[in-house]
Amino acid sequence: MNKAERIKRMKVPAVDPSLAHRLPPGQVLTDRFPILHEGDVPTYDLDTWTLRVFGEVEQEKVFSFTDLMALSQTQSVCDIHCVTRWSKFDTQWEGVRFTELLDVVQVKPTAKYVMLYGDHDYTANLPLRELMGEGILLAHTYAGKPLTAKHGWPLRLIVPHLYFWKSVKWIRGIEFMTEDRPGFWEQNGFHNDADPFREQRFSGEELPIPEDEWLKKEFD
Repeated sequence: MNKAERIKRMKVPAVDPSLAHRLPPGQVLTDRFPILHEGDVPTYDLDTWTLRVFGEVEQEKVFSFTDLMALSQTQSVCDIHCVTRWSKFDTQWEGVRFTELLDVVQVKPTAKYVMLYGDHDYTANLPLRELMGEGILLAHTYAGKPLTAKHGWPLRLIVPHLYFWKSVKWIRGIEFMTEDRPGFWEQNGFHNDADPFREQRFSGEELPIPEDEWLKKEFD
């Protein structure tokens, strides 16, 4: 049974009506930060680490970590929501706004979609319009400290208005595309759009039921 099927079979929690404007349907609020990911936690040497930006751009660019730190830095506070049912309010991040990269690489008008690449061959796809908000960050800092390795150090994407599998850990590549194509979880039963408030957890499922597997996971 794959992950999408396991999630569908679990019991749906009730949402506190007083939190309904912030807590999406089927979510449970936690003060902790569960650790969920595919594959082993990678290790890096920042002297050799790079982020490649390519595809529908006028100028392909390979950023070093120093290059990114030289760009304008932004702090953001946001709620985050995982498809495995947990939500965490008022998370604090610092990093580079995604839109900061657009002028550097001169994204072509033909670019409508983006594929995000993480280590271990992880991918997630998004329409470019979903990455244009002020709160969309390439984050290197959480709660005033550098990201831990298990939460994506040295760099992860933060897309707070979508389920957190779209917020790619250990990001190494950004491809601008003319047409959409599915990422890792999107090829394995998960919804292409991933809006928590519309419960877009799974493809072809109107009222999917989330799992409580996250309660058994490690926390930071």
